[in-house]
Amino acid sequence: MHVVMIGGSDTGISAALRARELDPGADVTVVVADAYPNFSICGIPYYLSGEVSHWQNLAHRSIADLEAAGMWLRLDTTARRIDVPGRKLLITSPHGTEELLAYDKLIVGTGAVPVRPPIGGLADPDVLGAADGVHLLHSMGDTFAVMRTLETAAPASAVIVGGGYIGLEMADALTIRGLQVTQMEQLPEVLPTVDPPLGAHVQNELADHGVEVLTGTTVQAITRAAAGQAGRLQVQATAADGTAVTRRADMVLVVVGVRPETTLAAEAGATLGVRGAIAVDTGMRTNLLDVFAAGDCVITHHRLLGQTYLPLGTTAHKQGRVAGENALGGNRVFAGSLGTQVVKIFDQAAARTGLRDHEAQAAGFDPVTVGFEADDHKAYYPGSHRIAVRVTGDRATGQLLGMQLFGHKHAEIAKRIDIAATAIFHHMTVDALSDLDLSYTPPLGSPWEAVQMGAQAWVRANQRH
Repeated sequence: MHVVMIGGSDTGISAALRARELDPGADVTVVVADAYPNFSICGIPYYLSGEVSHWQNLAHRSIADLEAAGMWLRLDTTARRIDVPGRKLLITSPHGTEELLAYDKLIVGTGAVPVRPPIGGLADPDVLGAADGVHLLHSMGDTFAVMRTLETAAPASAVIVGGGYIGLEMADALTIRGLQVTQMEQLPEVLPTVDPPLGAHVQNELADHGVEVLTGTTVQAITRAAAGQAGRLQVQATAADGTAVTRRADMVLVVVGVRPETTLAAEAGATLGVRGAIAVDTGMRTNLLDVFAAGDCVITHHRLLGQTYLPLGTTAHKQGRVAGENALGGNRVFAGSLGTQVVKIFDQAAARTGLRDHEAQAAGFDPVTVGFEADDHKAYYPGSHRIAVRVTGDRATGQLLGMQLFGHKHAEIAKRIDIAATAIFHHMTVDALSDLDLSYTPPLGSPWEAVQMGAQAWVRANQRH
């Protein structure tokens, strides 16, 4: 059995490891477009900030570790074409020679690529790039380009276009490096994946650390600044009221999301689904014979929404594991995502899982969302922090549909959102959260956990209606 994985990030490596676990005699090849298999892309901001001392520390496993696990890594190798009837993959080696790689089962993990928005200066004929201090950020190659700008150009200021997870993490990272940061977000709030009250908390945290936040601001063009002006780049934008906004900076980072990279699979005849992602069943099978796909290039099976597109590293790991098992004849099922996410913004953290009101309504629920605040541990013990909790449940059935949290980075926001994620995964009601037997000691918690207190606030509010 020869299993070939296209892609050396979360999906490809998880699939390869699972295949080797199940059959140590399986012939497993991973085709990697660059020289950095199994690197933590999520850790890039912390390398750029200097908190992670060396880029090699971002590797989940070294190349030696992966090879010792029994996989053959084809580094700096590009997958060109899938011959489905012939079960062959056309690849181009690092030296430019073409080769046909035979397979019994193929797993496509081509991931996603950054969205390049329609902003002047990002497209031909006047495209600006890394040499000019204009960067998109997604791969290790992008990371090295940003670091070269930071080390050789010594920028004093930066504009970040986009206020999502990566944009916020980079605002934190560049501020730590001493840059003056301006963040531009087209929507009314930064971190638009949470409700506006929590987005406002995030914006306040950015402002408290010197970041200029311009929401409702649409970037129109990035150009080279005139000689003698502060900053080598000029960013032209339009505010929500139509007025012009101009900022100058030494570097510009554009991080406005990603789209699935599906060209290879689509050209082979793969069916595409939501957002143009590869359509797969819950076993990660495509419509192509003996071809699986997983990760950021495929649709997401969501436990509450059905089919959607929600690229997350945690999801890619799980899907890759499913694909690796099923490629060896298994029948494992991807149990579904809830979109559980957490992000650190300086000294605070924001998290969400499940659905917000508008998402729940679109899925046919009758949602009610209630906000509440609770301490992360007993207030009489020094160092307690307030946590903002937002609970979403179905009005008629009481089913827990979603939760959002905001609080100090030491308030265990990530683990607390995991309580809610587990409850939603198992279709619990909001009221049933109060029945969970959770740990308590005054320095670390309260007899009623913060998420339980939020749930009780939701029950009280819903009973009044």
